[in-house]
Amino acid sequence: MLELLLISLIIFWFLGYVRVDSLILPDYILFTLNGRNITLWNILILVVIAWIIGVLPSPFREIASVFLVLWILSVLGVIGFAGLPSILIISLIIGLIAYLTAWRGHSHDV
Repeated sequence: MLELLLISLIIFWFLGYVRVDSLILPDYILFTLNGRNITLWNILILVVIAWIIGVLPSPFREIASVFLVLWILSVLGVIGFAGLPSILIISLIIGLIAYLTAWRGHSHDV
């Protein structure tokens, strides 16, 4: 289940933040909040991260929750570093991959 969520997060991040000239996908603006456009990709990424938080065990759930709050603040423009939403998503993806590989390695010991 977590693998499927990770793959969907990677796909949504890639389609929402990375622009490919040959791949034309519409960027639907759902509403504007705090002068920032909230797109469909932002909402989809929010839903997937919230779902990942519900699946993760306790110490990782809190870490992912902090990343979610920082991501929301950076998307809304409260924290104004250039590229911070993308950096947070990439670090969350790398952390989930590291968690899944470490979990797979320990499952064979039992």
